[in-house]
Amino acid sequence: MRIIKVNAIDSTNSFVRKFYEPGAGTEPVCVQAHHQTRGRGQRGSAWLSKPGENLTFSVLYPHEKLNFSRNFLLSATVSLVVVETLFDFKIPNLKVKWPNDILSAKKKIGGILIENIINNSRIAASIIGIGLNVNQKDFKDLPAAGSLFSLTGKKYDLDELLNILLLKIDEKLKDLPLADETELLEKYAENMFRLNQVSAFELPSGDRINGIIRGVTTEGKLNLEIEDAVFRTFDLKEIQLLY
Repeated sequence: MRIIKVNAIDSTNSFVRKFYEPGAGTEPVCVQAHHQTRGRGQRGSAWLSKPGENLTFSVLYPHEKLNFSRNFLLSATVSLVVVETLFDFKIPNLKVKWPNDILSAKKKIGGILIENIINNSRIAASIIGIGLNVNQKDFKDLPAAGSLFSLTGKKYDLDELLNILLLKIDEKLKDLPLADETELLEKYAENMFRLNQVSAFELPSGDRINGIIRGVTTEGKLNLEIEDAVFRTFDLKEIQLLY
């Protein structure tokens, strides 16, 4: 995969999109930023990262035959790639906080933002943005944040980690059109933060409810058991986990 390294940029997702050319046989390309000034996360949040200490990159990944119905399977696949890669680096207590925040020992160490280019009900290409806290030592005013270094006390080679992630992303996404949906969703659920535990959630109205995460639907909605055998599903903007 082609890798382009830039010093400072507003958003790697916005920049890498420029490489997409409809019908031109676009090849996968990765843009990695030494410093990202306006990184974006889920729910419109900002992704803050100290220059040169972490991984901030985006991949433009074209698809040949990927139906839009596999939109969440794409997201789940990328989340699992990050978890499995970090597991190989012996990072402890890894979990995915729905839909695609990466936690270790309850500390947020990574986030994923995927934007798809749609053509005739198919995903023509995906822009996969990944922010991963690697060697940053402190997170002022961010008590829920952590890094690989803060968790293990070890420094990591950013290029090595990036190359492994890109190889695994390419490998898994090539197989995604024919991947077993049930197997993939079950594997994702097994790695979910707070799975099968009573947890508190906040609704857009400000009201709070308790529920037990039982997994996700094929569309990626959160499946909550709110009473004995009473289930409700929620989209990303409809509920927020409190922890």
